[in-house]
Amino acid sequence: MPITFDNSYQRDLEGLYLPVAGAPAPEPALAVLNLPLAQALGLDADFLQSPDGLAMLTGARLPEGAAGLAMAYAGHQFGGFSPQLGDGRALLLGEVLDPQGRRFDIHLKGSGPTPFSRGGDGKAGLGPVLREYLMGEAMFALGIPTTRALAATLTGERVYRQRMEPGAVLARVASSHIRVGTFQFFYARGDIARLRRLADYTINRHDPALAGAPDRYLGFLDKVIDRQAQLIAQWMAVGFVHGVMNTDNCALSGETIDYGPCAFLDAYDPGTVFSSIDHGGRYAYGNQPVLARWNLARLAETLTPLIAPENPEEALSDLRPMIEGAEARFDAAIARRMAAKLGLDAPNPALVAGFLDLLKGRDFTQGFRHLIAAAQGDEGPLRAHLGAGVDAWLPAWFSAFPADGLARMAAVNPVFIPRNHAVEGALDAAVGGDMAPFRRLLGVLQAPFAENPDAADLAGPAPEGFGDYVTYCGT
Repeated sequence: MPITFDNSYQRDLEGLYLPVAGAPAPEPALAVLNLPLAQALGLDADFLQSPDGLAMLTGARLPEGAAGLAMAYAGHQFGGFSPQLGDGRALLLGEVLDPQGRRFDIHLKGSGPTPFSRGGDGKAGLGPVLREYLMGEAMFALGIPTTRALAATLTGERVYRQRMEPGAVLARVASSHIRVGTFQFFYARGDIARLRRLADYTINRHDPALAGAPDRYLGFLDKVIDRQAQLIAQWMAVGFVHGVMNTDNCALSGETIDYGPCAFLDAYDPGTVFSSIDHGGRYAYGNQPVLARWNLARLAETLTPLIAPENPEEALSDLRPMIEGAEARFDAAIARRMAAKLGLDAPNPALVAGFLDLLKGRDFTQGFRHLIAAAQGDEGPLRAHLGAGVDAWLPAWFSAFPADGLARMAAVNPVFIPRNHAVEGALDAAVGGDMAPFRRLLGVLQAPFAENPDAADLAGPAPEGFGDYVTYCGT
């Protein structure tokens, strides 16, 4: 049966979006459908695979009840403010309520041009669409808040980005697509009435306990800071590099959003950059906590006229301590996550720093897996991985290791991450018409903590000669 939409963003926030329809898709066909996610959302998989479902998943024909809108937002991109960005190649199909009554957006990327397209064609290629599918599912399996892909659907066209490839549309699911940049759009225009409506809507949707409270905007900022601190700590713990942490890519739900030039560390180096356009290293792995707090400061700016309408500068006395205090909250969240990776039951900055120093230039994920083996009595792989320097570190670690340390380590140190060479191999094969490597890699990443001898080739770093890894903005 068709999807039943309940579109609160469209209903409650008129003037914060523009109506839009997707482009025609000459020959729509599913590349991959996320059946577990469809089931979790209570969606009819048979409908999604029907001609009407495929037309919806490409945006070519929207079913009755769908919203069909492009969301307005602005954003700081590499530190420079763009007052108008918006959904340039995407549309919000609408919102659905899952069987537990939780609200989710279904959003298309690559469905064609919109009034926010800025001259682009609004299309996407299969490779970048499958990258976002793969990354979202990997992050979900790792327990990290994320948008997810419901489907990747071929359009029957071909598009050119870094190469010519099949056109595709990603159907993305999120708790919402409200960003720091959404608030900036209306703040920059001095449209305080719509800004307040947006803020109250966002609070009602994500932090309903604050709804109507006199200090709800301060409480909301506090909640967003906490969500971002926890999210970034989880990124850092698995070696994830987002690559483009602009304010328009900072979701107020606390979910990871927009997997464009992203990747996971092979060798540990805080200065690691994967994005082809990040020439100055602004969004390097080690800078992510700082940039997230910078984004939060931009959100705080937009709240000043809501907190103190008569004199917005008066709000700074409340907001400044929250933003300045965010550093300690981020540090604490990261310290807890990294301590857990060592099996420790409390933060131990000295032990963590010592281990990371030993890891420099060596495989990040395997380093922690070898540490698990050492805790089980086999120190050989760890010594081979880190060299003689580990001898001075191990005694202090063993003395701090609790009885349940192994269980703690096993729960947070994955065997499998989306290895860059494996991702590229799977995407290249898919673009060439062979989806088998993608499906194999996806299946392994959906069980990242499980030993799997049949997938040993997906557990290690890139083979010799793979070279420096570069990713691009593609979806």
